[in-house]
Amino acid sequence: MPRLLIVIASIFLTFTAAAVEVTDLYQDVLKVSDKSRDARLNASREALLNVLVKVSGDPNADQNPIAQQRSKDISEYMLKFEYDEKADGQLNLVVKFEANKINALVKELNLPLWGTRRPLVAIWLAIEDNWRRELVTQESYPQLEQLIYSTAARRGLPVVVPLLDLEDRALVGIPEVWGNFSSPVEQASSRYSAERSITARLYKQPDSEIWLLDWRFTNDDLFEANRVTGDKQQAIALMIDSLAAGLANEYAVDPNSTTQLAHAVFKLKGTDNFVDIELAKRQLQSLSVVTQVTIVSRTPEVVSFALNHTGSMHDLQKALELDRAFKPFVDPRAFYPVAAQNDLEYQWVGL
Repeated sequence: MPRLLIVIASIFLTFTAAAVEVTDLYQDVLKVSDKSRDARLNASREALLNVLVKVSGDPNADQNPIAQQRSKDISEYMLKFEYDEKADGQLNLVVKFEANKINALVKELNLPLWGTRRPLVAIWLAIEDNWRRELVTQESYPQLEQLIYSTAARRGLPVVVPLLDLEDRALVGIPEVWGNFSSPVEQASSRYSAERSITARLYKQPDSEIWLLDWRFTNDDLFEANRVTGDKQQAIALMIDSLAAGLANEYAVDPNSTTQLAHAVFKLKGTDNFVDIELAKRQLQSLSVVTQVTIVSRTPEVVSFALNHTGSMHDLQKALELDRAFKPFVDPRAFYPVAAQNDLEYQWVGL
């Protein structure tokens, strides 16, 4: 229980926006047998391939022949390494890479580039075992709960497994998860500041030892649209891989549209002082698709920024969707208030 509380606490302390800033995206941790040079080199090369998977969101990035060839020049990409020796004697190698060089390699490989700001996903998982249904928590299925976190971490995907305490259970029970009743699940997920939520059900078919796992986003139409099979551990790991790939496909920048920089004017309302303007500028600079931010004009009502960015306008808007510091501006005087689809006119919410 203390470990889970630490995980949840870190979410609330760190994730103040709709998206999570993944701080360890450009590093990997691997178990090694000893501190020999050969063991370190082999693990470091594997770590580079794993990081390419995390940064691109492509589950097959580590199979790319050019990527495997580049991994032999590991010193070109490595920032530093260190050993982490556990109390039980397990030895881990922590390898950190230079972000700019990894991003350049991702582009060279013509892979998508998924930034460090990613949506937090609440995972509600129900299991039917021996005709008994139960929700996965740290108490009910600690190994499976840990598997969700560890698999998601390898994919650079921020997730949270709900506590299922009295507050959660007042809204969500097994029927809501099993039947994917979206409204109560999304309401309960908001407690964890989750940008997205999924429901999943894991069960066996009659007279079979194969487990089936059906999962879907709470705002999708068909529950059976996503199905994986295997043993319990395999099915859960495959679900996380499929989930990460789907989100990467939604949020990653199209590599075919990043060959030239695009330019846009970003208009921001609601800044009260120079501190707000500077904070907004820094927040814009932190977006993975933005390469340069310049203030071009300022009036009492609006500040205009010139943005240089990679990808399309849609890519830029997707990145802004994941940042609660900004929200699309809606004219309150309009008869039917709506945000403009193609305009970069936003309201400053603050950090």
